[in-house]
Amino acid sequence: MVDPRQVTHFRARAQQLDRAEGTLDDTAVLDIGVQDTGPDGGRWALAARGVDVAALSAEHLVLLWTVRGAPHLYRRADVGRVAAAVEPFSDADAGKRIYDAARPLKAAGIGNLAALDEVAARMRAIVTEPTVKGDVSGRLAEVMPQPYLRFCRPCDATHLYEMPFRLAAVRAGLELRLDTSPPVLERIPGFTKAGAPGDAFDLVRAYLRLLGPATPKHVADYLDAPVKDVKARWPDDAVEVRVAGEFRWLLAADAPALESAEAKATRLLGPFDLFLQARDRATLVPDAAHAKELWPVLGRPGAVLVNGQLVGAWRPRKSGRTMTVTVRPWQKLSAAARTAIGEQAERLAAHRAASLAGVEFTA
Repeated sequence: MVDPRQVTHFRARAQQLDRAEGTLDDTAVLDIGVQDTGPDGGRWALAARGVDVAALSAEHLVLLWTVRGAPHLYRRADVGRVAAAVEPFSDADAGKRIYDAARPLKAAGIGNLAALDEVAARMRAIVTEPTVKGDVSGRLAEVMPQPYLRFCRPCDATHLYEMPFRLAAVRAGLELRLDTSPPVLERIPGFTKAGAPGDAFDLVRAYLRLLGPATPKHVADYLDAPVKDVKARWPDDAVEVRVAGEFRWLLAADAPALESAEAKATRLLGPFDLFLQARDRATLVPDAAHAKELWPVLGRPGAVLVNGQLVGAWRPRKSGRTMTVTVRPWQKLSAAARTAIGEQAERLAAHRAASLAGVEFTA
């Protein structure tokens, strides 16, 4: 029997949240993708894992719309294998990932994968130079037939459905230019999709390696894929363990690490850090009120990780060139933990090119 504490320590170690230094090549979370949402997004997640992000540029990183249509950072050298790894497993999987866009396609007798390929071909023909997302969308609306389009009330205009737009971009060999808002799409230089992603970029294996032990449903929910497709790709070397009475799986090679994992570090995790993306939230945060605070529908805070356990939420408040970090602990914190949180807040302020005005601990 494995308890939740062992699980969170294992994940903190597997995701290298307890190391002081690292490089892009040896940063494990880049195998599954680092979500880049908000000011404390992808590069802050890398910094929390010991990577010197000040020296990173588009030469080293590529930003793609991938899992759940969200923007994720990857090593540029891996882009071909990533493109193969993030493809839907089947036509049914593609239909699930594009949500309500699948219904009019089905009514028109258009397969979901065929639809993504058609959108990708049109997108690539349009994006011959860096192009703002809105311009790409507008031009697509002019050339795509009705089953691909929807009327958008807020914009009072007709657009392509959002998820086919996002998921087709990688198929078209398009990346998102770093640090652009609104997003700018451009062609990936020398893009060639790999024939197969290989074990390192197999998303089912990567989930088990970084967010295990897990069930097929956990993985399916993370990918927005059908459970049936995930089960069909379940690793042969996955072994069964019981976590708080529930049967789950992890890779056999990781079983000894689960038994002995001990993570000693304090980190301020961004709201969309991979550690917080696990689909078994009750394992991470057993208290329902704390879980509701950490994962609201809108406006997520960051999370405070102390020695492998989530112990509170934090929010930044910036004023000019200074910022304050407000921490709401869920338990009494030791003096050492408060000091370590202060040190991480200093790092965050420097990352944001600001000076730290202070850390406020609230009840």
